[in-house]
Amino acid sequence: MTESVRAQLDRLVRSGLVWDRALSHTDAQARAAAVLVLFGDIGPAAGALGTPGRTAGGGAPAVDLLFVERAASLNHHPGQIAFPGGRIDPEDSGPVAAALREGAEETGLDPAGVDVVGVLGDLPLPVSNHVVTPVLAWWDVPCAVAAMDPAESAAVFRVPVATLLDPANRGTAVIHRGTRVFDSPAFAVEDRIVWGFTGLVLDGLFDALGWTQPWEPRPIDVPA
Repeated sequence: MTESVRAQLDRLVRSGLVWDRALSHTDAQARAAAVLVLFGDIGPAAGALGTPGRTAGGGAPAVDLLFVERAASLNHHPGQIAFPGGRIDPEDSGPVAAALREGAEETGLDPAGVDVVGVLGDLPLPVSNHVVTPVLAWWDVPCAVAAMDPAESAAVFRVPVATLLDPANRGTAVIHRGTRVFDSPAFAVEDRIVWGFTGLVLDGLFDALGWTQPWEPRPIDVPA
């Protein structure tokens, strides 16, 4: 791979990523939120889950992504794996400021070590009535991270991108909510399943970056 991952992320932002799939529409009162999609070189700064796996099509970059496991006591998305992030507060200058603030509050990361590449297109999250802006960033100076508030996050960890790209770890999550059925891309990482909004963002990003390997849409069970 001759082009650095940082350069690929920059090119993606400049080209304008169009999401092929959205969860659905929210109403006019949807609240604005932001998440931090933070790539970094694989290193010992924090305990990474999963193993790098085999090389992905086109050459899987030796980078990882930062995730949080949401607390099981939360009203929305309890126990799910997510990017650091949350609602944009009135004091925030915009989605970038909100994503960095939430990232620091949830994981203890130092925003000064984060190089923000840019923002991606908004995505609706109707179950909690939010419109979410993914903030794409590169971790210039990684630091140790951990769950800062157990009321919000049960764990913080990094996952090698090659683990997520491995077809053996990919599938489709099918979720039943009363009479409604939802499905989303899903990624198995040890005993955790990444699905829903986060799975949707990962699937779109990997496709847009040209990193995706062919995979079978096998069902992956999501814990109730």
